[in-house]
Formats: sequence, C-alpha cells, structure tokens
Amino acid sequence: MKKLTLLIAAVAAISMCAQAQEEMGGVIEVGDYSNASETYNGSYFDMAPTNFYLPHTGAQLLFTPDVLADLNGKQNVQITKLRFKFYCESFEEISRDIKLYLQETDATEFAVNEDGVKQFFNFDGGLALEGNFYFNLLNCYGEDAEVTFPLTMSTPFAFTPGKSLLVTIVVDAEDDDNCTMGSDYAPFYTSGIGGRAMTYTDNTNSFLDYAQGRDFPNASATLGCGTNVDLPVTKIEYTYTEGGGEEPGYLRGDTNLDGEVSIIDVTTLIDYLLSGSWPE
Repeated sequence: MKKLTLLIAAVAAISMCAQAQEEMGGVIEVGDYSNASETYNGSYFDMAPTNFYLPHTGAQLLFTPDVLADLNGKQNVQITKLRFKFYCESFEEISRDIKLYLQETDATEFAVNEDGVKQFFNFDGGLALEGNFYFNLLNCYGEDAEVTFPLTMSTPFAFTPGKSLLVTIVVDAEDDDNCTMGSDYAPFYTSGIGGRAMTYTDNTNSFLDYAQGRDFPNASATLGCGTNVDLPVTKIEYTYTEGGGEEPGYLRGDTNLDGEVSIIDVTTLIDYLLSGSWPE
C-alpha cells in the first residue's frame, strides 16, 4: 500500500511539473508596431531591413537586452517569427531570394576599428531561413503592409535572455529589372533607437559576396553602407516555458537530469523516496 501511495504521489508530482513546463507563446514589439506612424524617407542606403529599389541589400539588426527585457525569467526561449512593417506606394510584383541568420551575442553595439570605421558582425552560422519570397505590392498599394519571416530551422533557434539578438538579412533579386522606384517603399522605424542597425546596398554584388571580400567587415558610405540606422519597428514572436526561479538550463520535474520529463523521472523519484538517496 505504501508503494502504491508513493507511486501515485510521484506520478502526480511529475505530471504537475510537466504541466508547469507547458510551452507558451509571447510577442515583443520593438517600437510601437501596432500604431507605427513614422516612416523612413531619406536615403535608400539607410533602409532596414531592406529596400526594393536595388537588387541586392543586406542588413544587420542588433536587438539589445533592454528591448528584449520581456524575455527575462523565461526558460527555453525559441525565436519563431520576425515581422517588419512598411508603407507601400508601388504597383510592382517583386521576387526576392532571402537568407536570414540569427545569432546571440554579448555585444550591445557595433564595433569601430582604429580608423573609426564601423564593423559588421561575422555571420558564418545560424542560418534560420532560406527561400524565395514573392511580394505583390499592388495588393497593398497605399496601405501599411508586413514582411513576415517564419523561422523554419530544422533545429529551432534557442535564445538566452540577457543577451543581444543579432539578425542578419540577405536579400537578392535576379536583376535590377525586378525593382521599384526609389520612393515607392517606406519602412517604419523606431525613432530614438539609432545605431542598432547597419545596411548594405549594391546593384551587382550580394551581401554574401561582400561578406567574403577583402573590404568586410568595414562599413562605410563608399561601400554602399548605412552605418547609423534606426531599428525598424519589429514584432518578435517566440515560445517559452516559465522559469519558476530555477537555475538556467534546469527543467522542472527532470529528476534524473537527462533534459526531459518522462516516466523515468517517476521511477527515479520513487527510488529516492524508498531509499532516501539518489541513484549514482
């Protein structure tokens, strides 16, 4: 009878722990995404995350811990989707090949070399999305529209709260015929969050080509780069489990510390209750 009582108690405890670790969803708005009203209307060099005026663009966006503060205290955070917002005055149908890289970093600003030239971050790994995207801009003429990147990594991107999130976006058209007029596209930006983005634009060479060339990581106007760009308004969607005050990496209910909650944790807990010591 005692063993049965222990079994029921152990199963109930593990079940409660598993329920406490139920995956939840969350959203961070960087800038006033829902009511965005300020659009960028300066040089196309400084448009982030892209512009449709040139066939080849690239951008790096640095979301620092202060704008990601809602993630603090959450466990098992995985970034699942990025949304950007723009105002459209184009009738074009645009096709773009897009690669999106995600990295976490301790950096909170872009580095500057000894000559005062800003530096892009290396982005050798962390490919989160790759594919061809089609934008029928006629359908959203005169309206606010979204560019949405659902992240389809085979392994979801796990993010550590307290670090910065670096997003690198590479956008390429087949040729310069598949482009808009310069004033037809206006991304919404976050007024006052300057210097957290850098951009690259070129008629012939991809941002990937540039990243493999001798000029990288230097960023300057002569290289077609915007170096002090405001973050675009961004909606970052993610999943998480509540932290509950545990140490980072600890999963509630994982009594044998194998990284998951299962029936094995029930037997481990019963063994402990019967013997008074954890198995070796």
